[in-house]
Order: sequence, then structure tokens, then C-alpha cells
Amino acid sequence: MSSPGIAREEEQTTTAATAVPDTALVVGWSEHEKGVERLVGSFRAIPADRRVRLAKKTSNLFRARSSDRGPGLDTSGLTRVVSVDPEARTADVQGMCTYEDLVDATLPYGLMPYVVPQLKTITLGGAVTGLGIEATSFAHGLPHESVLEMDVFTGTGEIVTARPGGTERERTLYRGFPNSYGSLGYAVRLRIELLPVSEFVEVRHVRFDDIRELSAAMESVVTNKAFDGERADFLDGVVFSTTESYLSIGRFTDTPPAGREPSRYDGIGDKQAIYYRSLQHDSGTETDVLRVRDYIWRWDTDWFWCSRAFATQNPKVRRFWPQQLLRSSFYWKIIGLDHKYDLGNKIGALKGEGPRERVVQDVEVTIDRLPAFIDWFLEEVPIEPLWLCPLRLLDTEGAVASGVAPGERPWPLYPLEAGTTYVNIGFWSSAPISEGDEEGAWNRLIEDKVSELGGHKSLYSDAFYDAETFAALYGGEHAARLKTEFDPAGRFPTLFEKAVQAR
Repeated sequence: MSSPGIAREEEQTTTAATAVPDTALVVGWSEHEKGVERLVGSFRAIPADRRVRLAKKTSNLFRARSSDRGPGLDTSGLTRVVSVDPEARTADVQGMCTYEDLVDATLPYGLMPYVVPQLKTITLGGAVTGLGIEATSFAHGLPHESVLEMDVFTGTGEIVTARPGGTERERTLYRGFPNSYGSLGYAVRLRIELLPVSEFVEVRHVRFDDIRELSAAMESVVTNKAFDGERADFLDGVVFSTTESYLSIGRFTDTPPAGREPSRYDGIGDKQAIYYRSLQHDSGTETDVLRVRDYIWRWDTDWFWCSRAFATQNPKVRRFWPQQLLRSSFYWKIIGLDHKYDLGNKIGALKGEGPRERVVQDVEVTIDRLPAFIDWFLEEVPIEPLWLCPLRLLDTEGAVASGVAPGERPWPLYPLEAGTTYVNIGFWSSAPISEGDEEGAWNRLIEDKVSELGGHKSLYSDAFYDAETFAALYGGEHAARLKTEFDPAGRFPTLFEKAVQAR
């Protein structure tokens, strides 16, 4: 199978069914229709002059949000997989289904989504409308590029099936939905392609003492889909300092190295094992092997490295920390309390520390400008480590099938160009506020540098752009036309209102 109009290379992996699927995760079409009816009914019950939002239990947004965002839509019946077709390697998935449930429904067939964002509670609909990324993105692009079609509940109160080969209206919504963050509507069902997997992932962690050498090696892997003569199925990296950084190159394998037990970093077994610390070594290459599910969720246990803020990486604390609470969804609840009550700054004040600004961002620059950004960041911003994840949009044949004119962006609300390698740089921490600093001083400084280098950033966290700059970066007149067509009454906030004004 391939995405609409996109010819992928023949997969190099074999299927590896490992268990019987959990039928509780796959609800079927009848239950799906009931969930859609509840959603539509909740929309119709809200007065036409009120704005609306989703009522959902989880969120992976870090930007501040207004306390008065309107009544919530009932999505309680839209949280599961509808069906899995192992022969066609596709799945129909409800929009609010988490990747944790999606992966658990597909892995028993030896299949997984082409791109699985790093945190278990990210939803498929959220990753498509907000853009997700992971270590397969250098080869398979972003989550929306493996979407064959999707049912979108729009601001007009209707459900439009967006597809690349449909009517002009359907094609327009298919291309315009990614990075719209709910400003046009919400996906209630998505049909996605699935990737065959093996039982294990073997990972080589390669140390670099110079970011330019790392950048060159990364570009080679992206181009050749291989490293040192071995196939590369996964690629990401971590920068600890100007003289210590790593590329992690993974490949599917049916057989782990002889005599080696697969590692796991989920708090089971060696509870002290922390994935990002396992990367570090003095020189050269070290190898690790994980079962495919453990590899997929390797970052979730410690929310990359953010769990250190909660002392869970302290061996004495970790020993008694409940295993079921070693996961990003629990840390997010703590963050939610911090957002509400400013706990971090209050605790810091008791210690005699000054206030701090939250700096939680993912930015992207072209790979040739990666060293310049990393050098600047490590010199100017007191935050480490940094996550690196390369990505390329899929071949332009897919864009043509989606109705894209030559020279036009295939996904108009997000500033990525086909045929260009980008690197996502993630940094998630805080920095001290000095007296007299304007609001968001650190974030504004980073925004300016990223723009200077011709880059951009994801919109899941705080943004401080003015309206003109934001429009130039994220769709401009195209975004306005989409809004007019699919939400003419303004039932949902605009993209600028959601991303910058926290509405």
C-alpha cells in the first residue's frame, strides 16, 4: 500500500504478529456511528452564537488557554479503532483514539502507523491537525501523509470526507486540515496506512564531538536510508553539549543479537533504566535492542528527560515511584497543576530562587542551518539536552495527486517545502526571568533566531508572533479562505486566536 499518489519503496521488514488484538480497542462501525451521533447532537445543542471546543480528558498542548473557551463537544464515543485490515495494511481510526490504543490494536497484526509520535496520549486526530513527528519521519514524513481519507466535523455542523482524489472541496480540506489545530473542525475518523514491523528494533547510538559531523552523518542517513552499510528504519538524535551529541539509528530485526536480552525503559525490570541516559558513552558506537513496542514508547516513561523536574530520576525517589505513574500522562497532570497554580515559581521562591519562564518548544530549520542554530542555542539559552529529529515530506507525486500546483506548498498551513530536509529541534524546560524582561522574553528570542535562519516552529506551545508575521508563516490568505469555506460562522477560533491569543 502507499499513500495517495505516493510510491513508497518496497518495505524491507516482515510482519510479526505477536498476540491476539484486544477487542475492546476495536469498536466496529455501528459503535462508531453512535459516537458520531453524540458528537453532532452535542454541537446542535449549543446556541449558534457560541463558540465550541472539544471536551476531551487529555491534551498535549503546552500553550496557555483561556478559561472561557465555550461549551465542549461530546467526543466520548470517538476514542477507539474502528477496524483494522491487515491484508490492505490499513486501519480506520476514530479521531480521539490515542496512539497507545492504536499501536496496541495494530501490533498484533505485525503493523504500526508509519509515524508514531513519542507520547502515548497523543491522539491520531491531534497529530494530524497539529502535526506529530518521530524517528521514522526522515523516511515517511508526517502523520497526515499516510492518511488515505478522513471524516472531518466542520464548523458548518456537517461531516466532510476529505480525500486527495475527491471533489475540489474534499481535496481542499484534505490539504488544509494539517496544522489547522481545530480552527476548521475535528477529525472523527481517519483511514491510515500501516507499516509492517519486525519483533525487535536494533539501535546504534553513535557519539559525535562536533555538531557539524553529526549533521553531515544525519544528512547521509536521510539520503541513503542507511548507515555503515546497514538499513536505517529510524533516525533521531540528542545533543547534550557542544562536544557531546548522538545519533540513534534503528533498524527492524527478527532476531536480537545472540545472548542479549532486549532492553526496556518502562520501569519494569531495571526500574533505574532511563532511555536518554542509555545513549551516553565515551566514544564510537554502542548498540541496544528493544522489542518494537518498547522502542515505540522509549521516550514516554520519562517524557524524554522532563521527568527529572519531578525528581523521578533520583534513584532514591525512583525506587518507590509507582511503575504505573512512570508515564507522560501522569507528568502532564502535574504540569496542569503548575499551570493553574504556578507551583514551580512558588516552590522556587521558597528556595530563594527567582521566577522562571516556561520554554517548551519544537522548532525546525533546514539541515544545513542546524549547526548554526545549535551553536547559538547552547551559547545563549540555559537549557539542555536537545532532541533532534530529521524529516522530509514525501515525494511530490503525492502533492500532485492532492491537487497541488507546481511551486505550491503541498500542505499550505505549514511552511515545509517538498524535497528539503528539515531537522526538528525539541527543548522542554524553563529559563530564569531577569527584572525588566518583557513577557515571553526567552521564547521571543528563540522565535527571532529561528526566523532569521528561515525556520519555523510547531504551534502546540506558547507563541508570540504578531498577526502579520504569523500570517506570513502559517497560511495567510489561504487560511482565511479555508475558514470562510469550512467555518463561515466562526464556531471555532481562528488559527491565530488559538495559537497566539490562547482562545
